[in-house]
Amino acid sequence: MLAAKLVTVPGAAHHARVPDLNHKRPIRFNAFDMNCVAHQSPGLWRHPDDRSWDYNTIDYWVDLAKLLEQGGFDGLFIADVLGTYDAYAGTDEAAIRQGAQIPVNDPLLLVSAMAHATEHLGFGVTTGTGFEHPYPFARRISTLDHLTRGRIGWNVVTGYLPAAARNMGSDDQLEHDARYDHADEYLTVLYKLWEGSWERDAVQRDREQGVFADPAKVHHIGHRGEHFTVPGIHLAEPSPQGSPVIYQAGASTRGRRFAAENAEAIFVAAPTKTILRQIVSQIREELVAAGRGPYDARIYTLLTIITDSTPEAAREKAAEYRRYASDEGSLVFMSGWMGIDLASYDLDEPIGNVHSNAIQSAVEAFSQASESGEEWRVRDIAAWGGIGGMGPVLIGSGDEIAEALQGWVDDTDVDGFNVAYAVSPGTFADIVTHVVPALERRGVYDRTYTPGTLRHKLFGRGDLLPHNHRAARYRVGGPDSTIDDSLRDHTALTGSTTR
Repeated sequence: MLAAKLVTVPGAAHHARVPDLNHKRPIRFNAFDMNCVAHQSPGLWRHPDDRSWDYNTIDYWVDLAKLLEQGGFDGLFIADVLGTYDAYAGTDEAAIRQGAQIPVNDPLLLVSAMAHATEHLGFGVTTGTGFEHPYPFARRISTLDHLTRGRIGWNVVTGYLPAAARNMGSDDQLEHDARYDHADEYLTVLYKLWEGSWERDAVQRDREQGVFADPAKVHHIGHRGEHFTVPGIHLAEPSPQGSPVIYQAGASTRGRRFAAENAEAIFVAAPTKTILRQIVSQIREELVAAGRGPYDARIYTLLTIITDSTPEAAREKAAEYRRYASDEGSLVFMSGWMGIDLASYDLDEPIGNVHSNAIQSAVEAFSQASESGEEWRVRDIAAWGGIGGMGPVLIGSGDEIAEALQGWVDDTDVDGFNVAYAVSPGTFADIVTHVVPALERRGVYDRTYTPGTLRHKLFGRGDLLPHNHRAARYRVGGPDSTIDDSLRDHTALTGSTTR
């Protein structure tokens, strides 16, 4: 079996590299989880140290949030799917049997409790643009931005599971680029509501005059588009951030363009530094092409860390985790992500015989992580995805991992790491115990938070979206606004006027 997935980090345990005092680019962490069992590591829920099976309790999430804030993580990124993985063997039975992101609960309902228990941790929640109207969604996010005091982010996904489309009344998902065209208008509606409906000083709270909010400062957005007609005002008063921090994980050419126009935090997955460097460079170029700065979005790459007090203990832990990993569960995920039924192939089938453009490009990437040059088989795909999904796994002591992470940042220009877990909360606790102190000693990690909103913590330039962001053109009264007149004249749509 190819061992490319589990990357043992050598040599830093007792002779750690002296940090370069002239290079202090900070390393950033997000925790990657989902309101389900095991998330990216199918089968690991069986491990005696894993608590992910306790996902449907408030205590699990509150305890995790407190731990992550103790470790100085930027945020907790909560993935989601609205549907089941049923490409494998043409049924969802294996997904159900393995607990492969099913059962899965709503991510947004977790945030209030975690926010109440923490002061600084950010929360990135995933919802799709394909199955909920933007008007009620805008209010839901504004509510969370208020309740978290500006610590909410939204991970924009267009959807990819056919099961989700079928259960919402469609035969299948829209074609790939059409989904992004639909999402473009979805965000236009949201930006108009979040940025262009209520002026920041619309709420007066004038007790003497009896005016809570000035109607002249609240504007109907008058939107009529191909997919949505939204004539009215936003239902929530201006929240700390206005628009939430926008997260996005599109990997295609169209997805990267969408991310460059909208995202402030971009999540990627790459098995090697070489591939990651190419991806990061392309994203930086796309940001510039969109009229933004190359570092106007934080880029996090998917990674799983297995660490302990010594290199030997870390390697023993990794070997133990691997014994719990489920090959079937891994193939369920890989089939869904790649759009091909891997159950129709023998485990020893050479991957070159698997005819799919999606899987061929993925295998070409994975093969670069193999030092042996062996041809991949289906069972190697299963082994790769058994712990941490599509991302690499680093194994070593805290100092070894710290050195490796510095190398990834220095060599690829990535900003940080979207950390998946083998077991939860143990993987995150190990990082806080062993890796964070090692990074701090090197001067590349600071668990002290900047006061303010999530956006200000990430960029240090205030609470609201900057003027070079796409949303700024919809900001009522702002210097870049292009829709003030339409906001004030919506008679054609509503038959009324606003002061």
